Amino acid sequence: MMKNHLSIIGQRFKSLAMAAGISTILAASPLMGQGAHAQSSNNQAAWTANDDDALLFDLRSGKYRLGDGIRGYQTDKGVCVDFGDVIMALDVPIRLDKKSRRATGWVFAERETLIVERDSATVQKGNGRSNLSKTDIYDTPEGWCVNVESLSGWLDLALAPDLSNALLIIKSDRKLPFQLALERKERAAKIRPRRSFDLSSLPQSTEPYKFWRTPSVDAVVSAGGLRDKRSGQQMDVRYELFASGEIGKASFDARLSSDDKGVPESLRVRAYRTDPKGGLLGPLKATHFALGDVSTFSTPLVSQSTAGRGAVITNRPVDRPDNFDRTSFRGELPEGWDAELYRNGQLLAFAETRSDGRYEFIDVPLLYGQNRFEVVLYGPQGQIRRETKSVPVGLDSIPPRKTYYWAGGQEAGKDLINFNSFLPIEQAGWRGGFGLERGLNAKTSVAASLFSLQIDGERHNYVEGSVRRAVGPALVELTASSDLQKGTAFRGQLLGELGKTFITAETIWAQGNFRSDHVEQNVNGRHSLSLDHNFKFGGKIVPFHIDAQYETRNDGRSSLDITGRASLNLRRFSLTGELSWEQRYSDLGPNPPDIAEARLLTNGRFGGIRLRGEAVYRIAPEKRFERVNFTGEWRAGDRADWRAELGYDVGLDRGRAGIGIIRRFDKFSLTASAEAATDGSVAAGLNLAFSLGPDPRNGKFRFSNNKLANNGQALAIVYRDKNRDGKRQAEEELVENVELTAGKSVALTPTDADGQSIIDNLEPFRPVLIGIDTSSLPDPYVQPALPGIVVTPRPGIATTVELPLVSAGEVEGTLVRKGGSALAGVGLELIDVTGQVTHKTQSEFDGFFLFEGVPYGAYQLRIQKLSVQAIGVSPVTNIRAVVDDDNQIARLGVVAAASDSIMAERRDVPTGVPAGLPAP
Repeated sequence: MMKNHLSIIGQRFKSLAMAAGISTILAASPLMGQGAHAQSSNNQAAWTANDDDALLFDLRSGKYRLGDGIRGYQTDKGVCVDFGDVIMALDVPIRLDKKSRRATGWVFAERETLIVERDSATVQKGNGRSNLSKTDIYDTPEGWCVNVESLSGWLDLALAPDLSNALLIIKSDRKLPFQLALERKERAAKIRPRRSFDLSSLPQSTEPYKFWRTPSVDAVVSAGGLRDKRSGQQMDVRYELFASGEIGKASFDARLSSDDKGVPESLRVRAYRTDPKGGLLGPLKATHFALGDVSTFSTPLVSQSTAGRGAVITNRPVDRPDNFDRTSFRGELPEGWDAELYRNGQLLAFAETRSDGRYEFIDVPLLYGQNRFEVVLYGPQGQIRRETKSVPVGLDSIPPRKTYYWAGGQEAGKDLINFNSFLPIEQAGWRGGFGLERGLNAKTSVAASLFSLQIDGERHNYVEGSVRRAVGPALVELTASSDLQKGTAFRGQLLGELGKTFITAETIWAQGNFRSDHVEQNVNGRHSLSLDHNFKFGGKIVPFHIDAQYETRNDGRSSLDITGRASLNLRRFSLTGELSWEQRYSDLGPNPPDIAEARLLTNGRFGGIRLRGEAVYRIAPEKRFERVNFTGEWRAGDRADWRAELGYDVGLDRGRAGIGIIRRFDKFSLTASAEAATDGSVAAGLNLAFSLGPDPRNGKFRFSNNKLANNGQALAIVYRDKNRDGKRQAEEELVENVELTAGKSVALTPTDADGQSIIDNLEPFRPVLIGIDTSSLPDPYVQPALPGIVVTPRPGIATTVELPLVSAGEVEGTLVRKGGSALAGVGLELIDVTGQVTHKTQSEFDGFFLFEGVPYGAYQLRIQKLSVQAIGVSPVTNIRAVVDDDNQIARLGVVAAASDSIMAERRDVPTGVPAGLPAP
């Protein structure tokens, strides 16, 4: 900026400061007072303050801006700055005494004392003392104006004035307290929700399918030894490999697992395409189709989701559950692992290792509103994996006049490639079905389906239909089904919210020996009711759940099951208690004894230890503890965690204790564990987990401890777009050490010397905005040209995005009401040519507003909606701002806001709106 521009800003700031009584505020500060002597003194230079020499600086330390501006002057001996402004900006406890003409306090640390005495012309810093020269301090109308070089020595940091950009730059080899505080605030800001965007309106990057992409592979290898009185000594070696890539312009994945001798036991292979936008198979507009080892669909009365070799196709949304009132979770569960399912923080179900190496949580109930599920997998050597999913249940389950279809067929219980025969399951055999769903209006939808299933070796053919209707704050579904050979069944289902209580009710009536995946043989009725409510005790919220189910059979037997569950979140830990009771009735003889069981699960943190505990107590028919387990985890550094475990099993009459450590490296993670039991059993194990995949930066391979095959990846390239054409040329500079964002999270690795950074662990087939974290940019006059680029990740595949940085400037002006009075505290927005809100600010007490870091381009100025409602003006300002090389600072001058009554008469698009800018 030119010197006269700084002078003008200085005059404006000075007049505003005097009007606001800044000198009074400084004098009243508990740590600071200041005085200005107009008379000449022994150390007063001949130069005197004047408006032509006035300056106004931004104080900057790296990428941080400090304070609200530093006043200063250009003297005949250099630049001086107002000492009071510097003290306030750096937040140092130094007091300027107006009467005694002294400054006392300390700088950044209590041992770094500073005493400046004007009358004795001395400066004492710590234990050292020096004399003040005539050019160290000048008396100005604002206060003490200290020479920048002298002030740098007092504060033990380098202050460098940049007159061309009106900056006062701090340079220091150490991180100062204000820098550490700003970094803490920045870290906190990064975990808060960021500004939301309509992803469909932002630039998109699509990675085309290829005939072949080398797959990424996730590998887990375990080795362990056991000495047990019952089984003797044995050594186990197991491995599991999961690969995902592309072949024939389709995605594929494969999972190979071994038995405990390292011999291949299971190989599952699937080829598929998924497109959330529904652009597959031409007129079918499918969102997903798959061949190989697939999972089928579930319906309310007939079919449950099963796994096996076959094919499926659908145009349903990718995240849509099969049924509006329940959903299913299925995944791989290696030998020795356990799985827990949580909904909105409450434990719902528990699964242990099965012979087929899978976990299944089938037909998990959904609540009206938002359901956040988390599946937590626990490994035998302390490994922990988490998978999360959100399932909303509301009125918009099927959009009006929208039709969804699905079709599939499979041989349930069989893998595409079988090494060994699996244990038979009830649904084993070929099965298939076809279904349609149609939204009639905003509240009503219908569905119909046909099935042919094999259950316990017997073929059943079904037709099923249902209607769903929103009634107030509830969804009601009525379903009817007929087994064409045997009988019929009817089902009613309600999900609703009454006050703050969530209600789920279901009733099923079956006749004629109707049997399906949902209705067991001989069952003629099943009726259930569940309630979820959050009670408030003092300042604590206690979620409570209770459900009851009554079932009747054709042979006269019936049963009543009641389960209650409550959770309590305390300051350092949470408790979940569950009580279940089963009562069986029989018309053929005496009733079986009641079965009652209590379970307590605790999660908490005590100091640096994360504690998880479980206790199971049988209440009836006999009272006894079943088992007790405690697990503690604590950090052993930035990349390592210790894990200890204690447990006692009453049935085995055995206590056990174990210890393990998990160490995460850049390219792999390693777990070692050891365990001993009271019966003399000992065990030890070693677990190695890593991923291998193509490196998108150079086409070679890379190892990582992230799950490359299960998740998506993105390669981001950041460059300076000199010509602002949005395309990277060979001569354009690549930018290092820039942090990136993926949705609402920040990537851990900044860009390297080639301007590149790989972002891992992206959720597959869920669009995510890849952008630049502007707080990591050291130069405020260089900003992203775009809010980001949207990618839709695919498992094992890296999508490349190029993110341009462009020069930036400022937009300033003064907002007044039509007639002349200033408008203070009014929210303002800048709208770019695509219609996006790029910047927001607020007018000051005199109407002055400033947008900083505005990328070069054309913008429309608009008043925010809340301010429009509060002050009764139109959002339209008819003001166009252009920021470019010739106008680095777009000065809009006085901007008059018209009243609503005036704009209501026009009803036309305002003049002066640039092409492409929408009218509000």
